[in-house]
Amino acid sequence: MLLKAMKTELAREKADLVLTGMQRPYFIEYRLDDLTAYEAVANYGALTSEEANHARVVRVIVRVGDYTSDSSTGRGDGSVTLAPEDNNPEALRYALWIATDTAYKGALRAYAAKQAALKQYQSTRPEHDFAEEKPVAHIGPLVSLDLDRAEWKRRIIQASGLYATDPTVRGYANDVQYSTANIRAIALNRYVVNTEGTALRQGYTGYSGMISVGGQAPDGMQLSRDNGTTAVDARDLESWPAFRKRVIDDIESFEALRKAPLVSADDYHGPVLMSGDAASDVFSHLFMPNILGTRPAMGTTARTNGAYAASYKSRVLPDFLSVTDNPLEAKYAGHALMGAYTIDDEGVPAQTVNVAVNGTLENYLIGREPIRDFPASNGHGRAAPGGDAHPSSSVLVVKSSQPLSPEELNKRLLSMAKDQGHDVYYVQTLGGPFQPRVLYLVHADGTRQLVRGAAFDELDTRSLRSDIIAAGNDPFVSQSLGAVPSTTIAPSLLFDDIGIKRATEEQQKLPYYPPPALPEK
Repeated sequence: MLLKAMKTELAREKADLVLTGMQRPYFIEYRLDDLTAYEAVANYGALTSEEANHARVVRVIVRVGDYTSDSSTGRGDGSVTLAPEDNNPEALRYALWIATDTAYKGALRAYAAKQAALKQYQSTRPEHDFAEEKPVAHIGPLVSLDLDRAEWKRRIIQASGLYATDPTVRGYANDVQYSTANIRAIALNRYVVNTEGTALRQGYTGYSGMISVGGQAPDGMQLSRDNGTTAVDARDLESWPAFRKRVIDDIESFEALRKAPLVSADDYHGPVLMSGDAASDVFSHLFMPNILGTRPAMGTTARTNGAYAASYKSRVLPDFLSVTDNPLEAKYAGHALMGAYTIDDEGVPAQTVNVAVNGTLENYLIGREPIRDFPASNGHGRAAPGGDAHPSSSVLVVKSSQPLSPEELNKRLLSMAKDQGHDVYYVQTLGGPFQPRVLYLVHADGTRQLVRGAAFDELDTRSLRSDIIAAGNDPFVSQSLGAVPSTTIAPSLLFDDIGIKRATEEQQKLPYYPPPALPEK
């Protein structure tokens, strides 16, 4: 019903939409996002919020000009409006009509301004503004939330209160300043029609169960442990025993961090071994944004934006590492992957893209706005609900042609410590792209000491290119339920020279009073 109403109004606009003396649109797209969301949050063993929402959002794109040069600006083109939720086709068509009128007028203004601006430059970019694509028809099944809300509310309530109720960690309760657990679920059904003839209905679901516990060290340093699981299907989330164990482990880890010494005040440069968990975060923050083929600002000659704008056909990783972005990889180790899809949000079939081959950058991820040497989309145009479509990663897989076992990686790390005559570091998890959250000082005899308060120094794309000397055979799957779902799969990585220094954040004062006394058990 929704697609039929969208097609009907699109046909009417295609035939009739033109202002006297102005250009007729050459391309119109309607995208309707039907989003259902649920979230419950518990703090200190009590439910503090529960929300269930449903909304329909329409984004209308109108392009004036032609595929060679049009009105697009790359900055919020088109118009956005709420759509009726009662499946009334006339009401939906009315909303589309108003949004189309707004988008058309905006496109006319943008086209005139863009043509005037182009006259300032001696030459224009040779690539087209928009890539023409063959129409695609695909009607996928509708998706919906499938979550036992009562059971998950029970879980997060218990999980957020374990610091005070579980005998294993109850003794640390006075050190915990916050304990939060939440369950989040979304189901998105997306409808797309355009004047090229494409008609799509496809959707995805995502679920995440998370825990966050934290407080301060005796010197006032803020510390926390935050993690959980994310999955396409709620049945792939952790079981209650596994989730409970995660919470207990996090509380014990938080307490160990409180008691851990500060990292040395002397700056360190040397070997660092990162777990797959940490390595996946590094690739998500340092590598992935720079392989997105986005149009640079008018008047510039760069191929694209980001640190890899001039790195096409150049080495960006060691020659034993290759990276593929494969939206068609729907499962890994038996679990569905958040970033997988078959057709992107611009109506282009998904493609496997070999981004880096033996360390050399061979491709960028491209949507329908071409860049130099990439005249067509490779099926990576994706959009947040109600948002613009832009190149995005899907399932980013990092692989080594010479993988080592965890034991072999650790032996190499210890050998480097002995050869260099000083302790080295192992990073288990990150609290951000440049701050180790769980960091161990590794002695030459193999023993490890937990330390806190560290930050990376000069960890950047040059580190990825020149400092990685080995990779593991232990891929870690990192799932992200962001505005655009994605997956990063990366192994442990051994760097031969990374800088680690003491973080410089000013420490906050400790609470003046102790927390309320816990009830007697």
